Amino acid sequence: MWNERESPLRMEKRFEFEQYSKISKFMGKIEKLCKERDIYPNISFGKNFVSFSIFLDNKEISDKEKDFSKDIDKFYFED
Repeated sequence: MWNERESPLRMEKRFEFEQYSKISKFMGKIEKLCKERDIYPNISFGKNFVSFSIFLDNKEISDKEKDFSKDIDKFYFED
C-alpha cells in the first residue's frame, strides 16, 4: 500500500529485495514507465531496497498517479 503524506503532498512506498541484481532489473522497468507516463518520482535505493516519493501537483491523487503506482507494484510482484 502506498502511503499518502502531506507538506508537501506526496505518495511514498518502499520495496524490499533479497538480491541487488533484482533491483537493477526492477529499475530498468521503472525507467521505461517514467518516460511513457511522464512522471518522474524521487527514487532512492540501497543494497536491498528501493523507495519512491511521487510528489503531487493537485490536492488529491489523480488517476494518472494511481495507475503509475499500480504499475510499479505490478513490476515488483512479477519477479
